[in-house]
Amino acid sequence: MNRVVVTAVAAITPLGNDLASSWENLLAGKSGIGPVTSFDSTGFATTIAGEVKGFDPTKYINAKAARRMEKFTQYAVSASKMLMEQANYAIPPEEAHRAGVIIGVGLGGLEGIEHQHQKLRDSGPGRISPFFIPTIIANMAAGMVSIEHGARGANICTTTACSSGTHAIGAAFSEIKLGRNDMMLCGGAESTITPLAFAGFNAMKAISTRNDDPERASRPFDKDRDGFVIGEGCGLLLLESLDHAKKRGAKILAEVVGFGASADAHHMAAPPEDGSGAAIAMRKAIEEAGIAPAEVDHINAHATSTYLGDLGETRAIKTVFGEHAKSIAICSNKGQMGHLLGAAGGVEAVFSVMTLHTGIIPGTVNQINPDPECDLDYGAAGARKMQAEYALSNSFGFGGTNGCMLFKRYTD
Repeated sequence: MNRVVVTAVAAITPLGNDLASSWENLLAGKSGIGPVTSFDSTGFATTIAGEVKGFDPTKYINAKAARRMEKFTQYAVSASKMLMEQANYAIPPEEAHRAGVIIGVGLGGLEGIEHQHQKLRDSGPGRISPFFIPTIIANMAAGMVSIEHGARGANICTTTACSSGTHAIGAAFSEIKLGRNDMMLCGGAESTITPLAFAGFNAMKAISTRNDDPERASRPFDKDRDGFVIGEGCGLLLLESLDHAKKRGAKILAEVVGFGASADAHHMAAPPEDGSGAAIAMRKAIEEAGIAPAEVDHINAHATSTYLGDLGETRAIKTVFGEHAKSIAICSNKGQMGHLLGAAGGVEAVFSVMTLHTGIIPGTVNQINPDPECDLDYGAAGARKMQAEYALSNSFGFGGTNGCMLFKRYTD
């Protein structure tokens, strides 16, 4: 089995249009959540979101090509260019068949679907764009990244709701560990800040309606939370076999040591209160790494700011780690960015790697009235310096799908 390492990370988030600004603003406790600007939200119960602000895809993509991409694909291709620039690497033709792309996307081109449907209603079928279908399908993010970089290995899209990005990284980890590929570009991308998405999530009563206080609307582990906030963005990692990374003299940021996936087998949208499905995924990741639960010292929690989700995850952590749960430095990034849906696992994995690499753990904002049922160390005091050895990144999604990635601080 091959050892697998992370040699570059990239992010486009509501906190910044690149990794540096996103990470800096995350550690500073700043919020990327504000009033919706992507569409006229008049009459909607929710009018706030974690939007990517002022992003210009033509800095990375030809303007004509960008017009033929949905936002989630623009984010993925742009982030992939940032990724490979950071890695100081271009895939040589002789290695192309051993380099792959796996990017998770939850909903795909919902904005394009809404726009083209309106054209159909207003002007008839003859006005539909010939690029409609190719642009809105979820696997176009992975496809266009593959084309951009000439990666001819595995080319896959994982669509598992809010676990999509994490499952993509887990699948990429397996590809390299098992020797099928030498390097993988992987993570998650999403952009669904649209009228239909908001109407649908409002109908479920899943998202916050705290429109008068957007920066404090997303409240992971807080007693007064009233739902999550929709966000958008992309987080990508470059994974390589250790041998491949060393051969090309790559800078190694962290090691990937475990992946766990499981099902709640419980409900289409609600997790079980005991968090049993999440516990299975966490245990699997730890078991694959061959370590004891007590060795995990940091968790980047899924923690969306919903009662059942936050409670179930807290209980799952207690189930897996026992008394050690009280000693784990936990954080949730969603209080500052919102929930990036299919991109969440990708971005949070990027931040987990940054935590190991920099020795700084982000805090969790908006614990104004802490939920007494969620009583672990969530970092309410803000970012802290701490050299974690192992970081667990959790993602859980509708359909009862769970994924957990375990990263280790790299030592040769």
